[in-house]
Amino acid sequence: MNRTYLSLFLLLGLAACNGDNQEFDASGVFEADEVIISSESVGKILRFEVEEGTELKAGQVIGSVDCKNLSLQKAQIEASIDALGQKTNDAAPQTQIIREQLVLQQRQIATQREQLRILERERKRVENLVKAEAIPAKQLDDVEGQIDVLKKQIEATESQVSVLNQQIKSQQQQVLIQNRGVLSERKPLEERIAQMDDQLQRCSITNPIDGTVLVKYATADEMTATGKALYKIANLSSLTLRAYITGDQLAKIKLNQPVKVFVDNGKETYKEMSGTVTWIASKAEFTPKTIQTQDERANLVYATKIKVKNDGYLKIGMYGEVKL
Repeated sequence: MNRTYLSLFLLLGLAACNGDNQEFDASGVFEADEVIISSESVGKILRFEVEEGTELKAGQVIGSVDCKNLSLQKAQIEASIDALGQKTNDAAPQTQIIREQLVLQQRQIATQREQLRILERERKRVENLVKAEAIPAKQLDDVEGQIDVLKKQIEATESQVSVLNQQIKSQQQQVLIQNRGVLSERKPLEERIAQMDDQLQRCSITNPIDGTVLVKYATADEMTATGKALYKIANLSSLTLRAYITGDQLAKIKLNQPVKVFVDNGKETYKEMSGTVTWIASKAEFTPKTIQTQDERANLVYATKIKVKNDGYLKIGMYGEVKL
């Protein structure tokens, strides 16, 4: 009986030991989309509120660069735009004398037309008297001669009015052409102001994405330049396990498939997490030296990406195991 119980105990122990030995289908390393944030302007860093491990929000202003020189350039351009108004001319003073002459001519035309109206009435009276043989016909000829002379005078005055109007228009056009040349400088200056406003906005260091600061490359009071790295950030709310599978395992995996992911949770234990397959390589590659698959003799494997929600335990570069 003792030997029977002993044998049974050994069998149960071996079964328990075999249950602890996990057999995984793939292995890989956790990674994240790391973004290096660089300076977009040149100058001294006045403020830089970033520390490694700090969680930042998208659109959060975390610092500023000294751009006083740009502000001065903008003020200079604005002053140039204001000066354009002083360079333009007004046609009114230059045409004032011509307009006064035009008024006199128009008054003269009105007087002449009134005289013509009186003479035409006189001619009608004289015509009646001539018909009645009360006066000689010469008086009618004299009145008609006066009417003809007055009409020619009116035509001459109207011609002078037309010339004066033409002179006013010509003067206005000359001033308009001169002003157009001056005002044509406004549009380029306004575009330069818009460019300065854009550069001034870039003097504020604004974080572009939600994430955690991984590395800090600069500090306040340092000089920076366009394109110089300031810090590295990554969104650690979920990490991607880049694992490798053999060709025989391709039939067992597909996109959006849920899988089990295991990470070290002590010396001989694992922490189980849920993951989703988001990408499968369409081309095989040689097995990386740091990765072991189920069949270690396989030379060609396919890379896959498995998205795993991070509860704070996962770190970039940590190894993970996959069970399909």
